[in-house]
Amino acid sequence: MPPASRLGLTDSLSRDPMITKISGTLERVDPGSDAVEISIGPVVHEVLVTELVRRGLQQKVGQPVVLHTIEYLEGNPGRGNLVPRLVGFLSEVEREFFDLVCEVDGVGVRKALRAIVRPVGEIATAIEEQDAKALSGLPGIGPSTAERMIAKLRRKMPKFALLVARDAPGEAAAGDVLSETFDVLRSLGHSDADARRLVDALRAEKKKPKDVQEALEVIYRQMHKPRA
Repeated sequence: MPPASRLGLTDSLSRDPMITKISGTLERVDPGSDAVEISIGPVVHEVLVTELVRRGLQQKVGQPVVLHTIEYLEGNPGRGNLVPRLVGFLSEVEREFFDLVCEVDGVGVRKALRAIVRPVGEIATAIEEQDAKALSGLPGIGPSTAERMIAKLRRKMPKFALLVARDAPGEAAAGDVLSETFDVLRSLGHSDADARRLVDALRAEKKKPKDVQEALEVIYRQMHKPRA
């Protein structure tokens, strides 16, 4: 269940067992809309998306797609008219970032949906660098909300700041691998700064690693490369 402090909100994220992924055929993407339609067999599901995700899907109508999802309850709990909805993302990392943003006081799901119009890595970098001016430029995010985002999320942003804007489908998977590699490096005792430096060097490689194991092997070779 949502935390007690959020039960009175009209757009709280569900903490019960939930649908975490939806796969089907993309039926409809409307310009300017905050929802897409995905068919699974004879059933068509409406999935809410950010503008960033909508742009990533607009050329895929009629094609199979996979969205990582969270559940979203809309309505007035006091009146018993909560409506379950799904919010979809192109990667698990983007879903995790959205969930964190929704924890900021005064944000909520609907505001987060409107606000995320820039790449996640760009927004995360603005939070990490305490760039309230850049954050205030996002739709619905004023100076006060920007400061609350920085205060609550700044120490959690290095992982997400590693994500780069993607133009091709394969780059989504690459971004996930880099973020997972960052987490593994931290679990091995590396500081945030050191882990980020190593992953940034990995990103500069022409051949992108297909999984975390390959990424760690490349980093090991970089660290033990003979000096000229």
